Amino acid sequence: MRVPRGFTMIELMVALAILAVILTISAPKYFNNLDAAKESTLREDLFVMRDAIDKHFSDHGRYPDSLNELVEKRYLRAVPIDPITQKTSSWVLKPPTDTSLGAVYDVHSGAPNKARDGTAYQDW
Repeated sequence: MRVPRGFTMIELMVALAILAVILTISAPKYFNNLDAAKESTLREDLFVMRDAIDKHFSDHGRYPDSLNELVEKRYLRAVPIDPITQKTSSWVLKPPTDTSLGAVYDVHSGAPNKARDGTAYQDW
């Protein structure tokens, strides 16, 4: 008597079909969670940078000239990477109305996309 080894083609097809069903259910949830994590990170980065700008203004009576100045004066450890664009150079800096007070009053993301709630990242 010969002992059969391995799997039949039908068993492999059933296993692959089950795997495909699991992937079609879980993949959209994974990508939605990935987008949600990027948006949460962006909100937190904007909060931290704006807080550092405010602290700089409170300490020095003027706004910083760049985000790198916040790093040099140790208000930030490093300029954060925009989680949407994956760049540190894409931050949009807003100057104060009185330009003699510095150059960075506010900061926004440079991402042209819209968030999951329909608002533009540039408006955050």
